[in-house]
Amino acid sequence: TVLMNIGLALGSPLVTLPRFELEQFLTALQEHKVTRIYAAPPMVLALAKHPIVANYDLSSVNVIFSGAAPLDQDLALLCEQRLDVRVCQGYGMTELSPVSHSTPDGMEAPRGCVGVALPNTESRLIDPETGEDVADGERGELLVRGPQVMKGYLNNPEATAATLDEDGWLHTGDIALVDDDGFFWIVDRVKELIKYKGYQVAPAELEAVLLTHPAIADAAVIGVHDEEGGEAPKAFVVLAAGQALTAAEVMEFVTAKVAPHKKVRHVEFLDAIPKAASGKIFRKDLRAREAART
Repeated sequence: TVLMNIGLALGSPLVTLPRFELEQFLTALQEHKVTRIYAAPPMVLALAKHPIVANYDLSSVNVIFSGAAPLDQDLALLCEQRLDVRVCQGYGMTELSPVSHSTPDGMEAPRGCVGVALPNTESRLIDPETGEDVADGERGELLVRGPQVMKGYLNNPEATAATLDEDGWLHTGDIALVDDDGFFWIVDRVKELIKYKGYQVAPAELEAVLLTHPAIADAAVIGVHDEEGGEAPKAFVVLAAGQALTAAEVMEFVTAKVAPHKKVRHVEFLDAIPKAASGKIFRKDLRAREAART
């Protein structure tokens, strides 16, 4: 709603669709000569890799703003090169009204980052286990304090206390990194991290690697119980049309690109990854699928 209202406030025409259907989406871009797209990563994935995109004139588009979930920098580059556009990201949530980090127009930002904190906005990274600030260069849970932070959840003081601390910091539940120039990267949700033999593995990182394979159209990763009582990464993979891969080939591809503790150890092929309209993966559905087998 806020993104739409920005366009209206500036007097810009808006094109909205009830849901994401690729052909309808591409037709709208072409017919209305859209210049700026607000998208979720699955939409960027389609623009970067789907063959049908070549049938449409998208030359009017100059910026794609991706949100709702982390976008892999290699996928962003692929989309930029294919469409000759700028792909950038921001960060926010409903509790942040809804943005805390972004890349202003004209700012050169590292690929894959969500930009810098907005004016009058403070950010911290803490160890979610101890609550202490992490060392420079380390990952931690992102905390935000600023004028856009919500006052609380209506009639739910327990949820408010669990999210907003007494110093006004909102605990986002997202793991992030920040560089020396103040640019932030979102790694994954705290609750989504896979705990493998004492290591924490981010599903989004493995999904990004999987999506660089030309034969893979979509992918999702969750933690599944292993024989030692812990968790191990399992990939659910959707193959591109006319492509064939074995589970072993998928695992070998990932192994060559990640640290040993991040290797995918199980693979299952699906016709589609369960997702919300925003493009967020329904990992709970995949976990339920696994639970039904035990």
